[in-house]
Amino acid sequence: MKKIIFISLITCMFFFKSSAMANYEKIFYDFSIESINGEIIDFDDYKNKVVLIVNTASYCGFTKQYDDLQILWEKYKSKGLVVLGVPSNSFNQEKKSNSEVKEFCKVNFDINFPLSKITDVKGDRAHDLFKWAKKNYGKSAIPKWNFHKILINKQGKIEDTFTSFTKPTSKKIISKIEEVL
Repeated sequence: MKKIIFISLITCMFFFKSSAMANYEKIFYDFSIESINGEIIDFDDYKNKVVLIVNTASYCGFTKQYDDLQILWEKYKSKGLVVLGVPSNSFNQEKKSNSEVKEFCKVNFDINFPLSKITDVKGDRAHDLFKWAKKNYGKSAIPKWNFHKILINKQGKIEDTFTSFTKPTSKKIISKIEEVL
């Protein structure tokens, strides 16, 4: 009987995302990050907007997703979506300097959505934003690879996360963005 109760408890835990148990001492708007140009991006400026955070890398097999991110940005920015690219070398696939990343994104993808400077997204050296995401949403918020996506709702909390394999223009992501816009 104890074994059945234990298995039932474990099963229930998998059906509820850790976000339901999140304490959220801080919300997304309490953070900032340095832009690729050296200015501070104050997330408080994004209040009442939906934000898709994506850790990016120039030498990754998923780099073509930049095209889809730009499409999302152009289609939904007037409705309140912010696409935020966070170039990262956490998986050893990013250029060495911010200026190289900026040029790569402009020349190859004509990116004009906000980009941060090259930033760690996992481990002890991760930016506080990614530590916050892990604390409040659990393991699914930790980037397992480049082009991991975290969707922030208008309340400044994590709405959902998407793996690198999920294209930014997939029905799954677009449906969720439209739901929270």
